[in-house]
Amino acid sequence: MYRKATAEDTKAVYDLICDMEAKQLPYDAFSDIFEKQVMDDDYYCLLREEDGKVISELNLRFEMQLHHADRIAEIMEFAVDPGYRNKGIGAEVLTEAERIAKEAGCVQIEVACNQLRKDTHRFYEREGMNNFHFKFSKPLTGEVVTGNVLGR
Repeated sequence: MYRKATAEDTKAVYDLICDMEAKQLPYDAFSDIFEKQVMDDDYYCLLREEDGKVISELNLRFEMQLHHADRIAEIMEFAVDPGYRNKGIGAEVLTEAERIAKEAGCVQIEVACNQLRKDTHRFYEREGMNNFHFKFSKPLTGEVVTGNVLGR
């Protein structure tokens, strides 16, 4: 079953994203951000449930982009519970997210993905996505970054 997340789903989504990032995020900050997003029409956190358990989340952000002169959907986070991976669920969730994005008036769906996530790259390519862009980042905290690690 698919549904849009509510504030009551904070802990389930938190657990999935912490697993994806392989680290414990600060729960209070996460909860504050998540609860604001579920109330914002520019976000849609899609959940997939099985037997009353949230097994996947895909968080979309919708925005008008000048360089497209149109509305774009960006996948901000996408996680599947480890016990449900490699069963086609990710592809089904992505298809549902694409439907939601089209319904929201988006002309394209995008995702940024850490270079270390090779399996995830293969998944997106298998699902018809193209790797035409680079994404650059720089910490504004004074931290000096010399290597790529997941969860940063």
